[in-house]
Amino acid sequence: MMQMEYTTLDKISENLDSKRKPITSSDRVEGKIPYYGASGIVDYVKDYIFDESLLLVSEDGANLLARSTPIAFSVTGKTWINNHAHVLRFSNENLQKFVEIYLNSISLESYVTGSAQPKLNQKMLNGIPIPVVDDSQIEIIVNSVENLKSIIEFRKQELACLDDLIKARFVEMFGDPVNNEKGFVKAPMGDYMTVLTDFSSNGSYKTLDNGVTMYDEPNYAWMVRTTDLESGDMDSIKYIDESAYELLSKSKIFGGEIIMNKIGSAGKIYLMPQTDMPASLGRNAFMFRYDERINVKFLYHLLTSDYGQNEIQQYVRGAVTKTITKNDARSVLIIVPPIELQNEFEIFVNQVDKSKVVVQKALDETQILFNSLMQQYFG
Repeated sequence: MMQMEYTTLDKISENLDSKRKPITSSDRVEGKIPYYGASGIVDYVKDYIFDESLLLVSEDGANLLARSTPIAFSVTGKTWINNHAHVLRFSNENLQKFVEIYLNSISLESYVTGSAQPKLNQKMLNGIPIPVVDDSQIEIIVNSVENLKSIIEFRKQELACLDDLIKARFVEMFGDPVNNEKGFVKAPMGDYMTVLTDFSSNGSYKTLDNGVTMYDEPNYAWMVRTTDLESGDMDSIKYIDESAYELLSKSKIFGGEIIMNKIGSAGKIYLMPQTDMPASLGRNAFMFRYDERINVKFLYHLLTSDYGQNEIQQYVRGAVTKTITKNDARSVLIIVPPIELQNEFEIFVNQVDKSKVVVQKALDETQILFNSLMQQYFG
């Protein structure tokens, strides 16, 4: 980390919050001017308040703590900004970008009030310490970070394009499953299942509670949670010992199974990757295996398509906590093309996946470099 002196945000920027003005959705006149809120563009309107380069910083909202999107972002040109984003003007663009990068790299929890309704008020914002760096060093930092961010974004776009390629090939081969214009067999998914199981299929709550302990440190088997499949982060997986693995004999996983969330984000679909270690299905999910009439990669792409998710969501119940039952999972209607066609689609997907692996590796390496750079600059 660089050795730095610090100043505060109010000493290097001009706060323009007093010029903000919210417009209710019913009062907005449609136009081409971006209307900004706490996390970015909310709408487009006819008029504008500002016409310059500015830094916006989220004033309220869960994202102040969750940080799923940047809380500081630059805007330029004609804009209308509501009262959910602070508005800061800087003396030059490099300083503005430097502060944007810095604010997005640090935790602001100590400056945020409220947990149910997190808020970063103007007084707390003004007091955030900002490193004092000379102009030449600021330019180096900004250029280095922005270059790496551009590469990261490009790699993400490459992955998105490859995903779109698979979707386009799916439609080309199988048409729209809603209309089923190719006349494929359409039947409940349960007609093709050989296994539908979950954690609780292995015994009573008391038996499982007493017999299964999860560990943070490596052990005999991976206890597969859908959060693991969502994030792909193998550093935070949970483990079980061999006795627990054998107790959970009905929900052993070997790779290539369809996994479905049964509570929370009920109906969300995952494809279990191949794994070298023993694995067992965690709580709150179903695992499906199918007979020889179904290619699992075809089915995965069908179930994750708009058609598949719309079909599944018909069976999801609950206003607050969403759930889906085994019987409802069996009832989901799927198209079943000839297995030869499904297999042909898998070959195409496998080729595209090879390209995705290469791009993902490049993305991961760039992200590591980016994180290292941020650590070097800001600690």
